[in-house]
Amino acid sequence: MKQFVALARVSSREQEREGFSLDIQEDALKRHAEQQGGVILRMFKIAETASKSDERKTFRELIAYTKKHCIELDGLLVYKVDRAARNLFDFVEIERLESEYDVPFICVSQPTESNPAGRMMRRTLANMASFYTEQQSLDVKEGLARRVREGWFVGKAPYGYINVRREGRGLVDIDPDTADNVRRIFHLFAYANHTLDTLVEKLCEEGRQFRPSTPKFPRSSVHNILKDRAYIGELEYRGQWYPGKHKPLVDRATWNRVQGLLGGHIYQSHELTYAGQRLVCGHCGHPITGEIKTKSTKAGPRQYIYYRCVYYTKGDHPRIRVPEAELDRQVLAIFDKMRIEDEAVRDWFRMVLASQTKDSQAESRAERAELTRQESLLVAQQDRLLDMRLREELDEASFAKKRTELRDRLASIKLQRDAVDRSHDETADLASRVFELSQTLSQKWLTADCFEKRRILEIVFLNCTLDDVSLCPTIRKPFDVLAKGLISENSRDDRI
Repeated sequence: MKQFVALARVSSREQEREGFSLDIQEDALKRHAEQQGGVILRMFKIAETASKSDERKTFRELIAYTKKHCIELDGLLVYKVDRAARNLFDFVEIERLESEYDVPFICVSQPTESNPAGRMMRRTLANMASFYTEQQSLDVKEGLARRVREGWFVGKAPYGYINVRREGRGLVDIDPDTADNVRRIFHLFAYANHTLDTLVEKLCEEGRQFRPSTPKFPRSSVHNILKDRAYIGELEYRGQWYPGKHKPLVDRATWNRVQGLLGGHIYQSHELTYAGQRLVCGHCGHPITGEIKTKSTKAGPRQYIYYRCVYYTKGDHPRIRVPEAELDRQVLAIFDKMRIEDEAVRDWFRMVLASQTKDSQAESRAERAELTRQESLLVAQQDRLLDMRLREELDEASFAKKRTELRDRLASIKLQRDAVDRSHDETADLASRVFELSQTLSQKWLTADCFEKRRILEIVFLNCTLDDVSLCPTIRKPFDVLAKGLISENSRDDRI
């Protein structure tokens, strides 16, 4: 009885619809073996779901098995030439089995003789299969590039979006549940003073779920989301970013703030108000860190929070630890100095703030004119860049990289101009609201959690130094005027 080895391959769903499915090939190969009075010792299969590495692995196993059992084999069976090899390199390997190991190559649906004419026919079919594969690859790449230029993703949509099909086209829509998670992630990181670690914990506290199979948000996934430009309306292709047609989930201002924070390497795994670069040591200038100590009391374990320099144990450095309650007391004392009890003085202060905003509004107009000029220059650069690409003076990669750079700069200029426009109309109102905030800081502080306290410190203090046990902040304007007192020997009726 003759003995054969066989290979069945299907590489796409279209081929399966055309009648080349694995089952059909397997039946045809077995039927041919039976007609020759033999059996198939081993059937190798490559499914359309196999990856490139799996395909190569199966093909190498086929070659190795055939070489090892060449003495007992009467042929290698395939359905068609293009089912055996999709490129000429693989076909050469199969031909070597016939010439060097005496294992005939048999195509059951394309029978040929084992002579020069038959081998030429098989090589012609193999050349056609190789051409078809290479041309198909080129067509796919061109199709993907065309789809990117149209503004659509070429693969699975990122987290927050979902792939849909409309009128035969693959499009992208916003996934309401996961999109809300993305917006929340950006907001918390940008405006709630969260780090990656505390952000993950906050999402868990809010009951948010990453995926049904992975309820908790992986830290790496959160970081990837924060760095993904898809959420500002762009899409990535071959390492470059292009304008997309999908709806952005995050505004440019929030995106820029998040990138600034990530670029600053702000990582902190604890929830301590004054730690994490918030204070520096007055003795050596290094950051102040916090530590939590647990002590046993009659009422049970109790936690105490202390702050000290990171070089606390080095050399002759003062070994001073300051309780968090003491720092809170000093902060509240500063806030109390800002409070004005007299309503008439409050009204006068509001009036002075409003009058002082006239100069800042004039500065805003000048700044807007300069930003408009820069915007015009960038638009002109974009036009010149496009002309250079059309004249083929730039390759695609350089063009895409420079276009992304110009687009980011233009978006930043527009964002600054919008901010100037808002400030032009709202400066007086903003000054008034800042003053109102200064009058309620103590109450806000007493009811705030650690993240809200950090935000208040960022708003009021430019920087802070811990000198021995004393908090020495540099207070932002106009809070510094309130903290020092309104009336001085240089005061006039129209200014503080």
